[in-house]
Amino acid sequence: MLILRSRIFTPTADPFATDVDSSYKSFDDGYLAIEDDGRIAGVGDWNDRPAEGNVVELGRNALIAPGFVDTHLHAPQLEMIGSYGGDLLAWLNRYTFPTEGKFSDPEHALAIAQIFYDELLRNGTLCALIFSTIHYDATDIFFAEAERRGFRGIIGKTMMDRNAPDFLTETADDSYAQSRALLTKWHRRGLLRYAITPRFAPTSTTGLLERAGDLKREFPDAYVHTHISENRNEVLWVQQLFSFPEYADVYDHFGLLDDRTVLAHGVHLTEEELDLLSRRGSRIAHCPNSNLFLGSGLFRLHHVLDAGVIVGLGSDIGAGTTPSMFNAMADAYKVQQVQGVSLSPFHLWYLATLGGAKALSLDGEIGSIEAGKSADFLVLDLHATPLISMRSDRASSLEDLLAGLIFMGDDRVVSSSWIAGREVSKRA
Repeated sequence: MLILRSRIFTPTADPFATDVDSSYKSFDDGYLAIEDDGRIAGVGDWNDRPAEGNVVELGRNALIAPGFVDTHLHAPQLEMIGSYGGDLLAWLNRYTFPTEGKFSDPEHALAIAQIFYDELLRNGTLCALIFSTIHYDATDIFFAEAERRGFRGIIGKTMMDRNAPDFLTETADDSYAQSRALLTKWHRRGLLRYAITPRFAPTSTTGLLERAGDLKREFPDAYVHTHISENRNEVLWVQQLFSFPEYADVYDHFGLLDDRTVLAHGVHLTEEELDLLSRRGSRIAHCPNSNLFLGSGLFRLHHVLDAGVIVGLGSDIGAGTTPSMFNAMADAYKVQQVQGVSLSPFHLWYLATLGGAKALSLDGEIGSIEAGKSADFLVLDLHATPLISMRSDRASSLEDLLAGLIFMGDDRVVSSSWIAGREVSKRA
């Protein structure tokens, strides 16, 4: 048994649904005990540690916290982060589609996949829901590289058969067949899961959505990952393309909404759509950085939560300009702040960890540091930079300490990343 000694913080409950002070646990001088099988044997005050085990002293300047969970990002868009200008639809045509077209080359896909997982782990993201491209080989490579790293990934081949360049479209039947082959190969293989991934309604014919629905009926425990109501022009476009009253009705008609469905953005959802998503148990990935970057709008977090819809945080690489979930938390704070709502550091950290795990139906396994769960955690360096060191040393409370990390933190704060009790990344 491995026993780490450090300061420890973990969410343990939803602070939006309970008293904030009872939604987390912290130990100023704590222990984390990890079984040989990679599960957490115990966590608590140092004086209550197990009698036997291999002890590693991390020191007062380290903080153990749960690994970050990114509920929406596009792996092939890593190389176009920060591409300038345009709203969603213009940006897709100007940057996204040409970039994704390169993934017909497996060598290119492998090179980007290696950098992609390096970046996620270096930034403390230990679990993510990931878009690939339409290409079978590229998607297979993203799975294989995740498996090699021991990464906890939910990945899907993009399904797209209209309103995109010819080099990125496919027939509905080919899309079904290739998605099914990948699903049967990778779903529930180790830490990996498969997501049925129509890009979004405007790039899908009814035939393709029918085939996606066929997959979901065949494999009901597979995830569904797509977009909804990110941009007002997108919503209007969907209304022109389909005869359904609401955008969400399109996905519902084809059997794509359930509690394994994660819809990115949801900035402009109607009351009727929120009611539908709540009844189906579908989840929203809130991506504040990309919503701000593309000018898509301000997500109404509490309104969505009050409707009974579960929400996680996403980086949305590459309209999101960084893989850092510190940035996602900071931008989530700002998006709510300008709407007159203040989120505490405990709310933000929940969204980036246990809340994200709940959005992915993985909260029984990860998202918090609790006995019986997988030992997926970060060791954070409270002295990572001179400024962070000063800020951490002068923090007046745990809340103040966490706030400093949220608003000033980046990959330099992440000293090491652990998945299933194994160190998978360590800062040089």
